[in-house]
Amino acid sequence: MTPTRSYYRVMLGEKSRFAEECFAGNFIGTDFDIRQDLANDLPDDLRSFNRKFIPIYLTVQPQKNKISAGLACGALWTVSKGIKQGDLVLCPDGNGRYRVGEVSGPYSYEPGKILPHRRPVHWLDMSVERSAMSEALQHSTGSIGTVSNISQYAEEINHLIGGATAPKLIATDEAVEDPSAFAMEEHLESFLVANWQHTELGKEYDIYEEDGEKAQQYPTDTGRIDILAISKDKKRLLVVELKKGKAADVAVGQTLRYMGYVKEELAEQDQSVHGLVIALEDDQRIRRALSMVPNIQFYRYQVNFRLVKN
Repeated sequence: MTPTRSYYRVMLGEKSRFAEECFAGNFIGTDFDIRQDLANDLPDDLRSFNRKFIPIYLTVQPQKNKISAGLACGALWTVSKGIKQGDLVLCPDGNGRYRVGEVSGPYSYEPGKILPHRRPVHWLDMSVERSAMSEALQHSTGSIGTVSNISQYAEEINHLIGGATAPKLIATDEAVEDPSAFAMEEHLESFLVANWQHTELGKEYDIYEEDGEKAQQYPTDTGRIDILAISKDKKRLLVVELKKGKAADVAVGQTLRYMGYVKEELAEQDQSVHGLVIALEDDQRIRRALSMVPNIQFYRYQVNFRLVKN
């Protein structure tokens, strides 16, 4: 079962500098220096949009690379098309609070104005204090990218805004054998991103980031890469695939597909591409598969539970 609506955190300009205008004008929006009306160029899938607009973005921003262009176009499409009418947005006001609004209509283009690629929003007469959020939700809403999907926190968000409890997402992956473990691991990706520099990976790699857009859930023509990282010396790109519970050997093929996309579409000539599968457990099948692909590594993660006296 999935929620009837999705939830997004949307930044209203760098450091929320257009927040007041957006609240007063009842809209959210983006820019990215794309100076054309997208009304007839918003396909239902992001991949088709990227094929057309990544070259346009690189013409406008020739100093950027293809990874940066993919991040920018992904954010532009998500705000303009991916967010549906009726979805809820949480937008920081720059003072430690988030205004909550319901997207009330389709895309429009307002040339010559701030954040010209817009969606109308009905702002609720309320705000949410950042301090009232769980640590996991703070991590997800605190990222500095333009937009992030925070639907996995639907139940908490509805509680914070006084709404009805949304149905929980149910794990259907057969590799997830322990439902209680899945519940604890629900926020694995956001936790890893927030604590990246404190892990072994952070010694060699940084999560790819450009102008505040992090390469998390990076779109490809065969799905979304959980995390795309780059080595400190900029010579290696790392595709990170996260699996809750036990990883199946199909994760190797999935990672290879993403690596192929990165090699063909994103990597510079002097950059190599590597893969990493992170899961709670492995088994003999995935170990056999990994033995034949030395450029993909496997990491186990651990979930620790502690009681701390107040």
